[in-house]
Amino acid sequence: MHCSSIRQSVSRVKRFSEVVAAAIVWFAASGTAQAADLEEATNLYRTGQYDEAAKHAAEAVGRGAATESWYALKIQSEMTRGKYSEAGASLNEATRRFPASLTLFLLGREVRRFSPQTEGEEAANNLIERIVINAPQRYGTLEGQLALGRFFLRRGADPKKVLDRFYDPLMKKEPEFADPFFAAAELALDKQDYALAAETLRQAPKHAAEDPRFHYLRALAFAQDDRAASTKTLAEALKINPRYVDALLLKADDQIDAEQYADAAKTLDQALEVNPQEPRAWAYRAVLAHLRNDAEGETRARKSALAPWAGNPEVDTLIGRKLSEKYRFAEGAAALKQAVALDPSYLPAKVQLSQTLLRLGDEAEGWKLVEEIVAKDAYNVVAFNLTTLRDRLAQFRTIEEDGIVLRMDPREAELYGARVLDLLKRAKTELSAKYGVAPPNPIVVEIFPRKQEFAVRTFGLPGADGLLGVCFGRVVTANSSASQGEHPSNGESVLWHELCHVVTLTKTHNKMPRWLSEGISVYEEGLKDPAWGSAMTPRLRSMLVGDELTPLSRLSSAFLAPKTAQHVQFAYFESALAVEFLVQKAGLPALNGLLDDLGAGKNLDDVLPTRTKMTLEQLDKEFAQFARGKAATAAPEATWEEIDLPDDADSAAVIAWLETRPKSFRGWQRLATRLVAERKWPEAKAALLKFQALFPDYVGPENAYIMLAAVHKHSADAAAEHAVLEELAQRNGDAIPAYQRLMELDEAAGDWAGVARNANRFLAVNPLVPEPYRRLARAAEHLDRRDEAITAYRALATLDDTDPAEVHFRLAKLLHQAGKRDEARREVLKSLEEAPRFLESHRLLLELVDADAVKPPPGPASPPDPRPSR
Repeated sequence: MHCSSIRQSVSRVKRFSEVVAAAIVWFAASGTAQAADLEEATNLYRTGQYDEAAKHAAEAVGRGAATESWYALKIQSEMTRGKYSEAGASLNEATRRFPASLTLFLLGREVRRFSPQTEGEEAANNLIERIVINAPQRYGTLEGQLALGRFFLRRGADPKKVLDRFYDPLMKKEPEFADPFFAAAELALDKQDYALAAETLRQAPKHAAEDPRFHYLRALAFAQDDRAASTKTLAEALKINPRYVDALLLKADDQIDAEQYADAAKTLDQALEVNPQEPRAWAYRAVLAHLRNDAEGETRARKSALAPWAGNPEVDTLIGRKLSEKYRFAEGAAALKQAVALDPSYLPAKVQLSQTLLRLGDEAEGWKLVEEIVAKDAYNVVAFNLTTLRDRLAQFRTIEEDGIVLRMDPREAELYGARVLDLLKRAKTELSAKYGVAPPNPIVVEIFPRKQEFAVRTFGLPGADGLLGVCFGRVVTANSSASQGEHPSNGESVLWHELCHVVTLTKTHNKMPRWLSEGISVYEEGLKDPAWGSAMTPRLRSMLVGDELTPLSRLSSAFLAPKTAQHVQFAYFESALAVEFLVQKAGLPALNGLLDDLGAGKNLDDVLPTRTKMTLEQLDKEFAQFARGKAATAAPEATWEEIDLPDDADSAAVIAWLETRPKSFRGWQRLATRLVAERKWPEAKAALLKFQALFPDYVGPENAYIMLAAVHKHSADAAAEHAVLEELAQRNGDAIPAYQRLMELDEAAGDWAGVARNANRFLAVNPLVPEPYRRLARAAEHLDRRDEAITAYRALATLDDTDPAEVHFRLAKLLHQAGKRDEARREVLKSLEEAPRFLESHRLLLELVDADAVKPPPGPASPPDPRPSR
């Protein structure tokens, strides 16, 4: 039910830094005095003392005692500090001395890109290939096998074969050797298989945790599904090495996601202190400049990013990815296309571009790119998943009307596609008028009956637990009730929410903070139908009055790394309260003006004071008062003690407990529940009325309304039962048991309008079960709503086989009344096929035959059409 940020790794996971780190570790284990010196120097590098490490390496080289690992450490230290020319000179010297070194060769490609004066890549490649082919025994050691695996991956070998032939055997043979685990995790990350990367690192030896690279790789692996864990393990990496550039850049990436732009700028400054030429840091600066509408600053930062290597595709890929994650899909696609133009073989750019294009609705180009990626790399998880999804989407039914393209599973489209389309059209019309914007044309809405299909379409990967819908601008994806288990959410409220995103994102050109986007959509849900709004709960109330309330000026941070699912819910709830507060304080025109300002590229912190006539400090203070006031009025008389009684305590024990806590919400809830269970109906009714009065808005588990209804049902007081269930229905948009019982009560009372109303409430939550269609069909017949009855009976014919003869007969009768005799005849024949002796169907068939017999004769024949038939 929300727009979501898509994260990928912030750097190439097979960077040469990992290659050299592997080499350094195994040389350091050789046991000589020189190796001990190397181990000390390596630890200096690992902890961020790069200049000291380079100094030790230079001294070893100077005294003529250097092994290839000393050269590797020297080159790596120079590259990390941005001393690209020095690194190039070191590489030239090292490769002349150790021409067969795979470690130096693997370093060489990156160094040569940043140091054009170094010797050519082609010559180095030809030499090392001849050595590998003619003398493979050189690489028979554990370290040599690891280097061979990396080498063959560089040459485009099958990743699975490299894993099976090199990495897996090393991990099994030497479980205390950490580098194969790192290499395998990097390979999994490269293929976007984050779960496999996390599992591989879990099996790494304990001492791997002493290396910041271990924690950095784990942070990347967790970043997709567990942001809190990713943040925690990233902090571990920076604890070991506060100057670890890759980790600093991932931290800045997180801060940009949280809209903590000033903090991100400071983190980038730390990275640039280590390497003033670091291309990725300058690329992030370009992103920050873009987000503050600083075109000149963006151009300067991108130029600085490309200065060391003008053909570096990673720069524009990073810019394009972050802009896309900020919902600037058009700008993101433009940057990604620049990356592809610089290097058409650079797959990370193509993977990100394909997803961005699909989110823009540019499907032809997006799917074409997916095909190219799979052809080049069959192990890319995202591309493979998307290819499978494309085949599935080809089976969907497409319904197009009034600028809306709706795609659904064929069976679901048959059942309720028209209902969905009607809702989307109404939402588009009403919300576009309210916010003064012409919606995009077309709006594409795809509804998936399988959660994994929704996740792949939305994120490229399985998962997405807890999400019901996502809007990218003019493309909306959503889960149908079929994917939500036994207790689905109200699908119509979800679609209204997402169409509101379409409107506000269009108005702002996707330039709005997440809290404002989500807050408006949740706010509009509640305005459309109070039952759709976010209901106050005891937990939300305690978070509002406690210390978990996020200031309005920093609300987007609440979505970044929520501690629990409850904190996610709280972020939505608080954002909607913030929008309600802004509308009350400044009015809807001010909110619309705020969206216009954002669309013009202005900063929210600058325009909020202008539109509300309040400083940010005043807004934070008054919003906190507003939110806590809402909490206080929700249950002003209640107290919130925990119940220190056994779970099986009887009502007498609870009554005794309440004597000293007469306003306890949980106490009265427990007492009412026990009295109902004990079937003490009069006492239960009195307790429930007290419980309801304490917190009238509570509609969660064991709420007063559903238990009072049970008490009234037992007392055969249908009117009272109906009244209390109607209160619940008006407060809870997912209350299927209430809708079900209300239909029964209304039908028994002959209130067919009530039956229809509650059948439609039920269908808004779950349109895939027969009961609401059956009752809606009967109600529509009594109310003389023939078209509605026909639609309901058609759905019933698809879903219910308990009495198909009756269903087809009633449908045939309605179609005959509507003058659709051919369709009526087909339905009555289906009825007789099910029940050949069904007398009423025989009579209707005869009536249809007689009607055909008295049809007027056809007019004069038309001349043949000279056009060829299609």
